Amino acid sequence: MHTRENPMPHDALVIGGSYAGLSAALQLVRARRRVLVIDDGRPRNRFAARAHGVLSNDGRPGSEIAAAARAQVAAYPTAAFRMAEAVDATRIDGGFSVAFADGSRTMGRRLILAHGVEDVLPDLPGVKERWGRTALHCPWCHGYEVGGGPIGVLGRGDHAVQYASVVAEWGQAVLFIDPARLSEDDARVLARRGVTIEPTPVERLEGEAPTLTGARLIDGRFIPLKAVFVGAHVRQSGGFAERLGCEMTDTPMGRIVKVDAQQQTSQPGVFAAGDLARPAGNITLATTDGMTAAYAAFRSLIEEETA
Repeated sequence: MHTRENPMPHDALVIGGSYAGLSAALQLVRARRRVLVIDDGRPRNRFAARAHGVLSNDGRPGSEIAAAARAQVAAYPTAAFRMAEAVDATRIDGGFSVAFADGSRTMGRRLILAHGVEDVLPDLPGVKERWGRTALHCPWCHGYEVGGGPIGVLGRGDHAVQYASVVAEWGQAVLFIDPARLSEDDARVLARRGVTIEPTPVERLEGEAPTLTGARLIDGRFIPLKAVFVGAHVRQSGGFAERLGCEMTDTPMGRIVKVDAQQQTSQPGVFAAGDLARPAGNITLATTDGMTAAYAAFRSLIEEETA
């Protein structure tokens, strides 16, 4: 082990203590680097009862997966945690400074953004109280558990056709959309996938939440549904990347942080991992991003120390 003298209290600050952030922290503390994980306790998947498609953890509550990971990271002596809301991150000489809601600050040599995104739900009565249970966003995460039958699809923009054609794998999909927005190719794809096109807008979702019995349309008709998949847009939590000057990328689901293959942003010393830097959210992909960001951050520290 090489001795490294540096006045900064932490080699890396990780904003976000969920899957991507904890994965990054684990790799760095195993390299005996001083890491502070900053977490506000509001993971994106907190509305879902269980996580699915996660190897060796299929069907386990996401909170349990995160708690086990946090305990494993905490077992390393160079790991530190702060349960608090970070409100700002700025570049300073030799690294970065992160400000908290209580007015305090901490500093670190590298910054890993892993705080995720927020889902922007449609302004439709009945969606919010069912979110994560019977109003869902990821068919790969929850489609199997729906168990077949009629499934509504509330798609947005150009993403709607692709979204509905995927959802159709897990049930009898009904896409609520204005047919005028569909090209001939779109209609052909949906027909081949067995997707029903419903042109009348939904007025509200019905049933004793979080249970869903169906959708009430604005013309009064009722469409029975077991679940509804919502193509929710996302927005960056905290806005740290944009304030730091990181380049962003527009996707059909919203803006994400632009990173290279090593999760490096356009700003030196700033890395981004997980949902805020990829268009599709997934625990396994988030943990992989975290590992990649940690390795890149570690290499950048070595380069600095040997320059």
